[in-house]
Amino acid sequence: MHGDPRVLHKTWQEFAEALKANPVVIVPCGAVEQHGPHLPLGVDAMLSEAIAIDVAREIAGLVMPVLSYGYKSMPKSGGGPRFSGTTNLDGDTYVHLVGDVLRELSRHGAHRVCFLNGHLENQWFLTEGIDVAVRTITRADLKVMRIEYWDVLDAETIESIFPEGLNITYEHAAVMETSLMLHYFPQCVRVDRIPTEPTYPYPPYDVFPADPAWGTEGGALSPAAGASADKGQRLSGAIVSGVSSALQHAFAL
Repeated sequence: MHGDPRVLHKTWQEFAEALKANPVVIVPCGAVEQHGPHLPLGVDAMLSEAIAIDVAREIAGLVMPVLSYGYKSMPKSGGGPRFSGTTNLDGDTYVHLVGDVLRELSRHGAHRVCFLNGHLENQWFLTEGIDVAVRTITRADLKVMRIEYWDVLDAETIESIFPEGLNITYEHAAVMETSLMLHYFPQCVRVDRIPTEPTYPYPPYDVFPADPAWGTEGGALSPAAGASADKGQRLSGAIVSGVSSALQHAFAL
C-alpha cells in the first residue's frame, strides 16, 4: 500500500515530481444530490473519492480533487430536483468542466487519466467532455478512461448481497450506497432513518417539467433495509479490486 495519493495534500513541486513516474491520475466524479432521509447530499462525491483513494494506493496512482457537482438528478434515477439541496449542472456546463480539467492535466504532463464516476446521470456528459477534449489535445501519448465503480462488481458479490438481482438505476440511496457509507463514513449515516419503502413503480417514460408526485416521499428509490457495514466492506473490496484490475488492463500497468 502507498501513502496519501491526494493531489490536494501535495505541494506543486511534489505533484510535478509524482507525475514523472507516469502514474494513473484519477478524477473522482460525484454530485450534490438528495440520498433519502438517512444519507447526506454528498454521497456520490464522498464514495467516488474514497474508492479512488483506495484504488490509487493499490496502483501507486494520484487522486485529483473530486468533481463534487454533477449533471442533473433525474426523477427516475436520483429523485430529481424537487428535494432541497439537490444542486444540478446543465449538461453543457458539465461537458466544459470535464474538458477543462482534462486539458489542464494534459498540460501538466499526465499521460494516463481515469474519471471514476459515482453518479449515474454523469455518464454520457463525462463521455462527451472527454471525447471533445481529447480531440483538441495534440499529444499522442494521452489515454483516458471513464468507469462507473458499480460496473466492476463480480457475479459472486452481486449474488451474495443482492440475491434478487441488482438494478443499479433503483439502487439510489438503497442497500449499495448505504452499505458503502456505513463502511467508509458510518458517522454520516442516520441509521434510525434507514427507509423501508418499496421500490417506486415509475412509468416507462419521462415528463418535463418533472412530475412532483413521482417518487417516494423520503427520496430512496428502493428499500435500504438490510444495509450493513459488513456488506459495505465486501462491496468496497470487490469494487477496489475491480477498478484496479480495469486500470491495470486499460493502461498496461
